Amino acid sequence: MATGQEGRGNIALLIDADNASAAHFDSVMTVLAELGTVNIRRAYGNWSKATLKTWAALSVAHAIEPQQQFDLTKGKNATDMKMTIDAMDLMASGRVDGFGLMSSDSDFTPLATRIRQQGIPVYGFGSANTPEGFRRACTRFLNVAALKPAEIPVAAKAPVRKATPASVAPAKAAPAKAAAAPVAPPPAPAPPPAKAVDAEVVRLLIDAYDEAKRDERGFVALGPVGQRVGNRSSFDVRNYGFKRLSDLVGAIPNFITEVREGGQTWIKRVK
Repeated sequence: MATGQEGRGNIALLIDADNASAAHFDSVMTVLAELGTVNIRRAYGNWSKATLKTWAALSVAHAIEPQQQFDLTKGKNATDMKMTIDAMDLMASGRVDGFGLMSSDSDFTPLATRIRQQGIPVYGFGSANTPEGFRRACTRFLNVAALKPAEIPVAAKAPVRKATPASVAPAKAAPAKAAAAPVAPPPAPAPPPAKAVDAEVVRLLIDAYDEAKRDERGFVALGPVGQRVGNRSSFDVRNYGFKRLSDLVGAIPNFITEVREGGQTWIKRVK
């Protein structure tokens, strides 16, 4: 879940370039700002492949260390092993406060599990069809397609009028026309529609609400609810088109929300 606050930790982003699109790199970096500064950026793959050309160009622009790993045996992915070994070395160094794993490969499930056992948060970034095991092993898992910013439409160019040659110009000059009105800029793109919240997420929120301490009106602070949900699930509100947990809860008919003094959100279950 997005917190809206930026951390100060030293973050390592490890990219499975064979199973991740470079188009989502900027969005991933924005999310990881919650944890801290991404000082370690490594992308793993066989860089002799034409499919990694985009990553190769991006590595220069964003100081990503390309980690070369040849395909030693057909059908075996040595890249995963190299990425896992590096992650364990970084974790053992004690200098990393959080990890980002950019991949949709379920082979990284044991790695994400081991990192969390060390008390270090790990954010997974993958496609919508990423296996559930890897999703749940991460502290947070985000569907990169939901993070992709909307493209800004380009205004159509006005047609170019060619000047009339002097030899065929009419004898009588036409009256001067008023200056053309300035072309209005294109409207800002509408935000993507929110995705329906899964019944499982609703049940998690209800369970967390039932376990939390309520006031005399039946309201509970959203913070403890979010913490309980985070302990049981790796879902992130951005996967559903929301920026904050309070926005997501406010869109669920099972709850009503109330913002109190100091900006704290309280919620109450109504069904």
